[in-house]
Amino acid sequence: MIAPCDRRRRRARACDNLAHGACRARLGLECRPHSSGESDMTDPRKERDAEPTTHFGYQSVPESQKAQKVAEVFHSVAARYDLMNDLMSGGVHRLWKRFTIELSGARPGNRVLDIAGGTGDLTRQFSRIVGATGEVVLADINASMLKVGRDRLLDKGVAGNVKFVQADAEKLPFPDNHFDVVTIAFGLRNVTHKEDAIRSMLRVLKPGGRLLVLEFSKPTNPLFSRAYDTYSFSLLPLMGKLITNDADSYRYLAESIRMHPDQETLKGMMVEAGFDRVTYHNMTGGVVALHRGIKP
Repeated sequence: MIAPCDRRRRRARACDNLAHGACRARLGLECRPHSSGESDMTDPRKERDAEPTTHFGYQSVPESQKAQKVAEVFHSVAARYDLMNDLMSGGVHRLWKRFTIELSGARPGNRVLDIAGGTGDLTRQFSRIVGATGEVVLADINASMLKVGRDRLLDKGVAGNVKFVQADAEKLPFPDNHFDVVTIAFGLRNVTHKEDAIRSMLRVLKPGGRLLVLEFSKPTNPLFSRAYDTYSFSLLPLMGKLITNDADSYRYLAESIRMHPDQETLKGMMVEAGFDRVTYHNMTGGVVALHRGIKP
């Protein structure tokens, strides 16, 4: 025979499946619904308080964590960054950068800002062009890349008209209307808020100043695009493993390229930010695109 108290306990457990009012009426108990993961997720207050997310390659991460994760990638690859660039592109990246220099219209006496300047390929060429009366600022958010770039340029005798600044592209620490040319080569895809970075670049440019965005983009030929995908997701991580002992960073590289806006979308973002006469040039079948905009 079941004791009355046991029957009462069993009936109390069963009330989880009954309406709140029915439980109280039948048992004289206060029945509270159990909290669950599902109810927490649908709590509008928690949704409002949740931190916005962004992409890190194909992963979705809180916005506050992306910069650190990107920094870890470049800390890992900084020492052999140039070697990997040559291997990955077959040396063609030097031609892409040369075209960027030519389209920049830089002249003696100009001020140039090279954002995400890495190991200083563009800075070195700009330093020669602007001469002793000009100035080039190599800016990078990553301390390891900035140190490698500074040491490399000093070893090549590039000094006097070059400054090195650790800076976030979204919040450039420079005065308004200060530079004649701003470049960002293979760095915009790593920025969390690209629209903010483009507006920040517009702010620091002088009226008539030029922004050059050199970045991986979307191949224009479907057959070539499939071959490029195979190369990116199979060979790149393998090369990264062999050369830098870091396959994950180069897997992120391939994923970040796929998440970057295509040519027309990036052009629209520059126009929306306020740039005039925005154009782009596809190179190597659209693997890379060079966008150019003028500050009104």
